[in-house]
Amino acid sequence: MDSSTIETIYRLRHGQGWSIRKIARHLHLSRPTVRRYLRSPVVAPTARPRQSKLDPYKPLILELLERDPQASAVVILQHLQEAGFEGEVTILRHYLKTVRRRPAPRAFLRMESAAGDRFEVDWGHFGSLHYEGDARKLYAFVLLECHSRMLYAEFTHSQCFETFARCHIHAFRRLGGVSRQIWYDQVMTAVAERDGQLIRFQPRFLAFARDYGFYPKVCHARAPWEKGKVEKAGVGYLRQNFWPLRRFRDLADCNAQLRQWLDQVANCRIHRETRQTPQERFQPQALRPLPMLDPDYRDSTTALVQKDLRLHFDGNRYCAPARFLRKRLTVKADSHSVTLYHGRREIVRYPRCWRRGQTLGAQRFERELLEQRPAAKVSQAQQYLITCLGPVAEDYLRKLAQTDRSLSRQIRELTDLLREYGPDAVRTALEKAAQAGAFGSDYIANLLWQQHRPRPLEPPLQLKDPTLNTLLTDPLSLLEYDALIFENKEKEEEEKK
Repeated sequence: MDSSTIETIYRLRHGQGWSIRKIARHLHLSRPTVRRYLRSPVVAPTARPRQSKLDPYKPLILELLERDPQASAVVILQHLQEAGFEGEVTILRHYLKTVRRRPAPRAFLRMESAAGDRFEVDWGHFGSLHYEGDARKLYAFVLLECHSRMLYAEFTHSQCFETFARCHIHAFRRLGGVSRQIWYDQVMTAVAERDGQLIRFQPRFLAFARDYGFYPKVCHARAPWEKGKVEKAGVGYLRQNFWPLRRFRDLADCNAQLRQWLDQVANCRIHRETRQTPQERFQPQALRPLPMLDPDYRDSTTALVQKDLRLHFDGNRYCAPARFLRKRLTVKADSHSVTLYHGRREIVRYPRCWRRGQTLGAQRFERELLEQRPAAKVSQAQQYLITCLGPVAEDYLRKLAQTDRSLSRQIRELTDLLREYGPDAVRTALEKAAQAGAFGSDYIANLLWQQHRPRPLEPPLQLKDPTLNTLLTDPLSLLEYDALIFENKEKEEEEKK
């Protein structure tokens, strides 16, 4: 700093009492600079330049750069070492920054598109979402209508072609049409190969563009300014205005908040260049119409149903009915659902699970498989009886299993009795039969029949001797005689067979 400026700082500070902030504003200096010269007003002497190891070799460096201006520091160092240079590459790199010819700044023409003429598309990476410890990368698909700056964005966990196409379709439907051109950078889902101005697009992408009637255009390599509107007013604006200070539960919540932000903030703001809101400037009638039906661009693959009824897709296991065991099913998925197909027929649909290592549908299809097995049916019938009748049924069935009767037939007949007479009556009959040691559905049926069809009371027998009529006898149960009669009948039937 020259001495006159230092004197001015002292005069304003100590003569007129100005603050350091006011002096810095008046002289267009920083406040630390003003403080430094107030503490030490003497200008420090200029240090003499030190001699560098590289000084004797600078003419050789300039000669090498004339031969090849793009030669790297490592290559130049090899030639210097042959000439006797003993320094490191770091000092050479610092020197090369000062002598290389910097390209002249480029001037650009601002391009303004007509309504409905041009969309620009780009991807942005936004870290990842966590699902109870399972991380999924998060990407933002951004499409901008260049005339109005109307913005569409959607978060995804994938950048595959199917997701790329679905995001286009969602944007077209949201905007109500498609533009004449859509500009991209060299994304692999669109560009298969490029040699200068010659571009070979992916066949599937060309078919998609033909279906929706737009002309794809690709920017040059390392030339983001060719689609600068979506770079700055799309991905950059999304990253600066939407992303900070937000929390998301899952992908659906992330997109729900994004749609709200698009409707209430992004497309309602007054743009600083157009001086209009994107919604006011947008002209949907200028866009090309869309086809009546959208093609199916869900993620699609085939998977084999294993012996445990499971097939693997996207890190999870999805169950299928047992009749498709060892068959290959088609799996189609989007951000909301995973659907299994056999041929063209839909079998089952699951909600999309973004966690990994999960099993979906096992309870349903394993239960169906158990119901198809006879042993399982018996087991379920036993459980049904125990649930309806309580512990007395469990004890009765355990003792019934020790007899030589057909257990499945007995359970079936007891279930029929339960439906006919109700749980209270059957439970009472089971208790009486268990006390008498009579185990069989026929005993229970007889008891229930007697309870619901009681015999009329017969008058007591009058004996000739009046003293005998006054005698009391112990109450007797005829269940033991009934069991004996039924047992003899069963033996007779077996002997006849």
